[in-house]
Amino acid sequence: MRLSFLLVTVFLDMLGLGLIVPILPALMTTVTDDPVSAVTWSGILGSTYGILQFAVAPLLGRLADRHGRRPVLLISLGCLGVDWLAHAACPQPWTLLIFHALAGACAGTNTVVNAYVADATRPEERAGAYGRVGAAAALGFVAGPVLGGVLGGVDVRLPFLAAAGLSFAGAAYGWFVLPESRPLPPHRSPFSRGRLSSRRAFPLRGLLRRGGLLRRGGLLSLGGADPVRAISDVLRRPVLGRLACARLCSDVARMSHQSVWTFFLAHQFRFSTTEAGLMMAAGALTGALFQYRAAGPIVHRLGDKRAAVAGTVVTAAALAGTAMSTTPAMLYLCQALGVLGSIAGAAGQSWISRTIHPDEQGAVQGALTALSATAEAAVPVAAAAAFAWSLTHASAGLIFVAAATLTTVAALLQSTTPPPADTREAAAG
Repeated sequence: MRLSFLLVTVFLDMLGLGLIVPILPALMTTVTDDPVSAVTWSGILGSTYGILQFAVAPLLGRLADRHGRRPVLLISLGCLGVDWLAHAACPQPWTLLIFHALAGACAGTNTVVNAYVADATRPEERAGAYGRVGAAAALGFVAGPVLGGVLGGVDVRLPFLAAAGLSFAGAAYGWFVLPESRPLPPHRSPFSRGRLSSRRAFPLRGLLRRGGLLRRGGLLSLGGADPVRAISDVLRRPVLGRLACARLCSDVARMSHQSVWTFFLAHQFRFSTTEAGLMMAAGALTGALFQYRAAGPIVHRLGDKRAAVAGTVVTAAALAGTAMSTTPAMLYLCQALGVLGSIAGAAGQSWISRTIHPDEQGAVQGALTALSATAEAAVPVAAAAAFAWSLTHASAGLIFVAAATLTTVAALLQSTTPPPADTREAAAG
């Protein structure tokens, strides 16, 4: 029941996001009355969301460790619903900015879901569970834009009302159905004594406490939730730091691929918008089916480390093959390889969850979410600029060569890291 709710939550989350993708330009043009301003404000909204997610994700993770996964997850879904309602109702772009910033600050779905799965499953079952979570996200990604396009044809604000309804429905469903995933004893340590120590994160602690500005367990004692310090604490750990770096390399490669994929198809193979969309949908559906049915058994047979390394190597081969593709048939083969390589995500997430203490699952997942948010803010712009340069000065596939190189670095980091059975690290600090 618990895993089913998480799958529904992730699906609704991605479905809600996907609903607004095809219609957001039209809405922003309606709000600003100027296409140029619409593009500018869309970029500002996206950047603000990413910045707030980076800043607050570690705090949400620590809140989930201290007060439970359930309340943080329900609040995140509720805030997202409020944001979509604001998109449907607000007449000014600056009001959208305020609500979108709130949604970014409350964007804890991925952090809490990953921690919840670690709580609710045995170690040998986690890869399969994470694979099913990935499958639910992929299905939401496929269904969202299709439904959003249909609803947007009726009214430009209707997809946002639908996305809000889905978010509120998920929150209501969780309120009545979802149990807490871990015990919360009354003597739970405050943040200031959490696994990711806040002493180094807030060096003025002693001065502020002596001045009466910092109370034990109070708001200002959440120094360990500082995103820079939280990421630093993760990266300093011998095993977890290597896995986090490998994940970051893979994330940058994936985001680079996604940022220029449709442009590459149009330039290299003269694909129409419909052909590109169908190819993306086919890849996402096939990947979702593979992750749902096969990721768990494969990782169970190979183990987290070997499955993660194998999947990452296959992904690197798929990216390199994409760069050298000259026919659609070669492209389809590379896409099939990419589907096989998707086991790396589930195996890597399982590996990370088995490396850390149960009491810090939320804190570490929050730090990793913040790390990914930095990439999400920077990579699309950099990848687009690199792709534009390559069209004039090099090959259109150069960006995929770079992505394959980063993925190979991730595989090397994973291959030189001890397997999870040997690496339950003591908490930093």
